[in-house]
Amino acid sequence: MPDNGFTAKGRGVPSGRLSRLGVFGKMAGGVAGGVVAEGARRLAIGERPQLSDLLLTPANITRVTDQLSHLRGAAMKLGQMISMDAGDMLPPELAAILGRLRDRAHHMPPPQLQQVLAKHWGKDWRRRFARFGATPIAAASIGQVHKAVTHDGRTLAIKVQYPGVRESIDSDVDNVATLLRMTGMMPKEIDIAPLLVEAKRQLHEEADYVREGTQMARFRSLLADDPGFVVPLLDEEFTSGQVLAMSFIEGTAIENLVDAPQEERDRVMTALIRLVLRELFEFGLMQTDPNFANFRYQRDTGKLVLLDFGATRDVTPKTAAGYRGLLSAGLDGDRDAVAAAAVVAGFLGDQTLERHPILIRQMIDIIIAEMNRPGHFDFGDRAFVGALKDQGMAIGQDRGAWHMPPIEMLFAQRKISGTALLAARLKARVAVREMVERYHDFGLDQPKPRSP
Repeated sequence: MPDNGFTAKGRGVPSGRLSRLGVFGKMAGGVAGGVVAEGARRLAIGERPQLSDLLLTPANITRVTDQLSHLRGAAMKLGQMISMDAGDMLPPELAAILGRLRDRAHHMPPPQLQQVLAKHWGKDWRRRFARFGATPIAAASIGQVHKAVTHDGRTLAIKVQYPGVRESIDSDVDNVATLLRMTGMMPKEIDIAPLLVEAKRQLHEEADYVREGTQMARFRSLLADDPGFVVPLLDEEFTSGQVLAMSFIEGTAIENLVDAPQEERDRVMTALIRLVLRELFEFGLMQTDPNFANFRYQRDTGKLVLLDFGATRDVTPKTAAGYRGLLSAGLDGDRDAVAAAAVVAGFLGDQTLERHPILIRQMIDIIIAEMNRPGHFDFGDRAFVGALKDQGMAIGQDRGAWHMPPIEMLFAQRKISGTALLAARLKARVAVREMVERYHDFGLDQPKPRSP
């Protein structure tokens, strides 16, 4: 976890329920004020704006991202997830503004950091280190990372959780959901209660650094036979529920590869896509957070460094079978089988298939064509994305066709989609079909085909 160009900005983290609620109140008030001002401006020039147009202005979205970055914790994490997961489906202005949450984080000021570490290590904790970097080398939604050296020469990366994060998860998730509904980003007709329950559960798991250390050790063991990856070594001496210590590993931000030779970019993304397939079909264990900051690259060794295992989840047999059925049908070029497999896996609802057969057929045809394109898949060629987006938006306008996939499928797809976004950022060319064919199980019982 080396220096990655992170610029430190000290700002105290609101840790009490009332102080965090106050930030949400300020945020809502600012948005409301922005709506009034923007509405008056548009009326003055003869426009009749819709409420959603007034809510989703750049100024209002900036207000929301500013306050979420101040709160950190679950509030900021959810904002990051929206910007990552929506991918190409968000309007470009909204995606750009929300995307700033991935790069914007304030660290705890020194007095607050001292209080947190004294609570876990005792007031004389600095004596346990030969050197402890006071300024964090990274700051994210749940914690910030410091570089330290022990008296026996171990160089460590130490992640310190922001105070109040764990205790505020449930209320933060509820408050963010309210904000999303208020701004029109979350359709009222969709029952998101199960998703909110699962989001709270996962965020509680991510805030448990002992659990994360265990998951990191699991991945280190699973990848012990792969020289292309490096996973930090857990340091149990300095690890607790809210402090995670691990070996410090040099590396550069994965996005810096955007200017690397094509061959190097292709090799890196081939390795990461192969890792996703192994997670899904071999390990039964997946790190489901595709944030680019979780991947580093060692230019001198060509190895990929994997970081942040808080979002690691077991892959259920049903989820793996769902993806295997989809891949098998897609590689066979069987449109009816793809539609049936999508329903069985939970990607599609029966009502969606019944109400929009032509659009679904068109989308499947595009996907099959892309899956079976000869040679390497060019992730830099996004021509097909626009058509899928238009068809998806057309279906999304029909409230009777809305469908919520199974929670486990959503988390797995988040990793898959995030990996594809990284490949697109790097404009990589990867022999995806060749890798996927390894998991093409012709003996798998396919769902009964039905014509869309």
